[in-house]
Amino acid sequence: MNEHDSENIGGMLEDMGYENCDDKDNANIVILNTCSIREHADERFYGKLGQLKKKRLGDPNYVVAVCGCMMQQEHIVKNMKKKFPWVDIIFGTHNIEEFPRLLQTCMEKRSKVKEILSDRDLVPERLPSSRLYKYKSFVNITYGCNNFCTYCIVPYTRGREKSRSIDSVISEVKFLVADGVKEITYLGQNVNSFEDPDGRDFTDLIYETNKIEGLERIRFMTSHPKDLSDRLIKAYADCDKLCNYIHLPVQSGSTEVLKRMNRKYDRDRYLGIVRKIKEMVPDITISTDIIVGFPGETEENFSDTLDMIKEVKYDSAFTFLYSIRKGTPAGEYDDQIPEKIKHERFDRLLNDINKITADKNREYVGRIEKVLVEGISKNNKSKLVGRTEGFKLVSFFGEANLIGEIISVRIINANTFSLEGEML
Repeated sequence: MNEHDSENIGGMLEDMGYENCDDKDNANIVILNTCSIREHADERFYGKLGQLKKKRLGDPNYVVAVCGCMMQQEHIVKNMKKKFPWVDIIFGTHNIEEFPRLLQTCMEKRSKVKEILSDRDLVPERLPSSRLYKYKSFVNITYGCNNFCTYCIVPYTRGREKSRSIDSVISEVKFLVADGVKEITYLGQNVNSFEDPDGRDFTDLIYETNKIEGLERIRFMTSHPKDLSDRLIKAYADCDKLCNYIHLPVQSGSTEVLKRMNRKYDRDRYLGIVRKIKEMVPDITISTDIIVGFPGETEENFSDTLDMIKEVKYDSAFTFLYSIRKGTPAGEYDDQIPEKIKHERFDRLLNDINKITADKNREYVGRIEKVLVEGISKNNKSKLVGRTEGFKLVSFFGEANLIGEIISVRIINANTFSLEGEML
């Protein structure tokens, strides 16, 4: 979500005549788009902000703006205004479309600007976007979240859930396809709960999107297991453009912990969903999110998580050490787990996940995969990298003119986190 917000802000700046600059010291404007989910996000943010102080105080024409989820938290904004009074513009998640106006006000009046809304009534449509890739794009379909997981700050920073209309989404996708986009990823805190003003749901959107000529791939994230319907699972079989990949956060393999997290499903229900998906799409790849060290997590609870990853056999997992988020119910729990235990469990989890991921990747050796070429490898400039339908990262020798194309690649080697192939 934040990455797409940054693309939108970049698009607005380009419309105003600005060009992207990779060097903060040579820039005229620096925008820090903050995240509240990642561990120690606030410390990293303050560190990056502090690096801008000397330049900002020494150059009256240098503009520093901060935005994003952290700016929706009152205690952080108060701390910022006290410790970083030289910041020019502060805005949140509900009014990024107003950034050009805020910037113009700041520059014309040479005054500090702060505008943070607690929520928004309307969903912004078709904001400008400076896309990182010309052949694939994110498309927001929902904003906010109604789930209130006890560890998560998102409902408080992004607001209550709102959905766009299917017609407006389809119109945007057609515009993107006409601009050369081959793959779109639908975004939302919980795309499965999408419901447009006419009562049409997320599965309806998938079927409508699959009809768009010129579009080759459809992805989406993130899915909440409690809202994943049998009809959506069937769409994987019916819709040829829907990639055989799903990100399905489990967070914990323990029913007891899931209840305290307010996830609204238990271990058995989650495993039942996975079985249905694999029955419908045998070659699907599944990734997940897992939190280690949630308050009250016992060794038995953690063992349930280890058993879960072995049973599901995830292709990949995003793992997080639980950290307190001020303002969330879990942050007030009195049975916080000691850091030493959290780190020890985290290491054990990573060890098991990496073994499973490596085993899953080895199954691809000898297979021929369709790969969307994304760019030149950072590790070997003579190689290209791309993604399979199942979101596997593949590197192979090839020419740069293939970037943006979908080509056939035979997998010849498997690593823990990636595959190696040869073009056919």
